[in-house]
Amino acid sequence: MANVARRLIPLLDRVLIQKAEAVTTTKGGIVLPEKAQAKVLQGTVVAVGPGSRNNKGEHVALGVQVGDRVLLPEYGGTKVELEDKKEYHLYRESDILAKVE
Repeated sequence: MANVARRLIPLLDRVLIQKAEAVTTTKGGIVLPEKAQAKVLQGTVVAVGPGSRNNKGEHVALGVQVGDRVLLPEYGGTKVELEDKKEYHLYRESDILAKVE
């Protein structure tokens, strides 16, 4: 993940997130079809921008850091695929619902 952060640097209050893997089997080992799988609403912060600017032109630090687990909205974000063939999503910090501890 650190290599990704060097290639893609979010601007302003944007946050690059790698979503958690979807659960494809039940505890009993039954494979779930795609339509029955729940949407993935959690992810890990991979890279953050410097923050938005206030009225004085100073950067306002973000409330999330690289490595934080976050709760995401069901819709939104911009899908980004990089050379490593993994899927990432760009969100504004204000779109992130919560940090998961």
